[in-house]
Amino acid sequence: MHADQLTVPLETVRALVDEQFPEWRSLPVRSVAAHGTVNAIFRIGDRLSARFPLQPAEVDSVRRSLKAEAEAARELAGRTRFPTPEPVALGEPGAGYPLPWSVQTWLPGTVATDEDPGESVAFAHDLADLIGDLRAVDTRGRTFSGTGRGGDLRSHDAWLETCFRRSEHLLDVPRLRRMWAAMRTLPRTAADVMTHGDLIPGNVLVSAGRLAGILDVGGFGPADPALDLVSAWHLLEAGPRKALRDRLGCDDLEWERGKAWAFVQAMGLVWYYVDGNPAMSRMGRRTLERILADESPGGIQGSGQRGS
Repeated sequence: MHADQLTVPLETVRALVDEQFPEWRSLPVRSVAAHGTVNAIFRIGDRLSARFPLQPAEVDSVRRSLKAEAEAARELAGRTRFPTPEPVALGEPGAGYPLPWSVQTWLPGTVATDEDPGESVAFAHDLADLIGDLRAVDTRGRTFSGTGRGGDLRSHDAWLETCFRRSEHLLDVPRLRRMWAAMRTLPRTAADVMTHGDLIPGNVLVSAGRLAGILDVGGFGPADPALDLVSAWHLLEAGPRKALRDRLGCDDLEWERGKAWAFVQAMGLVWYYVDGNPAMSRMGRRTLERILADESPGGIQGSGQRGS
């Protein structure tokens, strides 16, 4: 997926676990087939999972990042009605693997990439309840950190320009450029709330058409309230998407900003992963198709009014 991607063999993981956590030596270790782009995932027994960053970086920086992710996961644990992974341990470089790595609890369920809940109104209601639970957690005075998605849409202009250039042979770029020109100026009026930050299919667990758990919670933090609405476009078809909006009571401006954040994310997925992770590329393309199908010539009907 990445030009500098690290290789993480099962034998290396076994050696690291045995050396650093001897209490788990009797537990089987097995690789998890996943479409994730940040970590290689391995199960340790039935109740634990190990996550190994895939891209080289400075060791202390990775360690700080993993500690911050664990802190965010601890803060979120038990704060929503849906299960989330809880941090267990932090591993160190060794056995040929150059970076720190993490261990957390394993959650049962099937990722939405493999069990599509897009037509389920019940799942949409669950998703709305999750977003409501996340927003209800106290920010404790914290605000958006200033990196990644969740702040000013216009700060992503340079990245979108790269995406447009790299997507000319893949997508209807002139139409997408026009869409971004309108989206980027959507004003930000609401205060930050706590958000998951990456509600894509690979981070959502499904069971019998219902939301069964949320993965990759290390980015839990304050951001634009519209950020978690990316899930409406990444995960839902039109009917359930409307059910999610109705349950949350989103006004036009919040809804359109959520669509804009989904657009930013999807534009990067299509071209970047077209060869290295085709499933992720297809997810981005499907999200853009949903956004384009919803395009309204009249734009927002009014920043404080509900759309029809």
